[in-house]
Amino acid sequence: MTSLDNMYASKRPMRIEHVQASWVSFPIAIDQQHRSDFGQIDRFDTAILRIQTECGQVGWGEAKNAAGSSGNYSALVHLINSEIAPLLLGREPRDITSIWGQLYNGSRYKEASSRGHCMPQLARRGLTIAAMSAVDIALWDILGKSLNVPLWLLLGGRKADRLPAYGSGGWASAAKIGDELLGYVQTQGFRAVKMRVGVMDGTPQRSAARVKAARERLGPEVDLMCDAHGTFNVADAKRFCHLVRDCDLAWLEEPVSADDKAGMAEVRQAASVPIAAGESEGTRFDFRDLIEHRAVDILQPDLAVCGGITEAIAIAELAATYNLAFVPHLWAGAPSFFAGLHLCAAASAGTLVEYPMGANPMLHDLIQEPVQVLDGHISIPDRPGLGFTIRQEVLAAHAVGV
Repeated sequence: MTSLDNMYASKRPMRIEHVQASWVSFPIAIDQQHRSDFGQIDRFDTAILRIQTECGQVGWGEAKNAAGSSGNYSALVHLINSEIAPLLLGREPRDITSIWGQLYNGSRYKEASSRGHCMPQLARRGLTIAAMSAVDIALWDILGKSLNVPLWLLLGGRKADRLPAYGSGGWASAAKIGDELLGYVQTQGFRAVKMRVGVMDGTPQRSAARVKAARERLGPEVDLMCDAHGTFNVADAKRFCHLVRDCDLAWLEEPVSADDKAGMAEVRQAASVPIAAGESEGTRFDFRDLIEHRAVDILQPDLAVCGGITEAIAIAELAATYNLAFVPHLWAGAPSFFAGLHLCAAASAGTLVEYPMGANPMLHDLIQEPVQVLDGHISIPDRPGLGFTIRQEVLAAHAVGV
């Protein structure tokens, strides 16, 4: 098919024919497990969405409601299949903005659309926004495939054909953390690495001791970040920042609960360490609040949580508008990871890509195309849509009945 044929084919009406979400759960081998504040990570769970049009075009999406192996996805999957799917059947899948507005505003979406402002349905946070994320990612995938172009081209083009990545892990003890992080650098060429701190260590002093050991082993040329998963209180977060003031941290991620934006701002004001946050936030409005509280330096939306690609585009624009960095949370399955990768490549504020160093079968086993780090960089796919191929037999083998 020629490019002209593609153009005319893309103008033909399409209709959504089938919508099916699945709770997918991969066990992790004992020798690949790690322990964090979420406990022993022995599984990787997420909700994978498949949307098919009447002409056979398939898009893939993802929704998340928990981290690691701590999530039960039955309610989220039921929400998508029982409440959202009927609203999508028969719709033109490329009407992405209209569909997002319908799911967000509910029965008032026509009035909201005609008046040009949000009238969201009540209690539509949490699972509803996560479910919308899966739908939105899948619809963008269909749009790219219908035009036979990669997602980054639809988002305005890419800055480069590959982006720098950072190794995201770091659970070892003070005696071993330096070797763990240095191993990321030596084996995959990362120039930035991230470690976990917070309640898993018991006290800010123990977290600080691990950070100091890591910095000493890494030397001054490798960027070092810390993720507290929101487990410090404000006082302990400030104590931690004081204790590691000479370690030149590139950022401290979620020092306090995402619900305490004023507390996060207090930590940022008291410390010289840049603050990163956003993986638990849903919609641009939450990120607006983070910015207005002057609580963050780096915005980290998770595209399977925040409302999908459509909403993450708005969040990336907020980052650019307020001179903040945009570094999506990419500890995810293939649909969310690839969506974030494309958007980071296109967004002017996109600077860095997260690469999970823990076992991630949802990224490496679920799809045919390998995701590799070469010299600390990840290539941006050129294949249509999100740019991956789901292994259907693997998906079926790990689907959980709900």
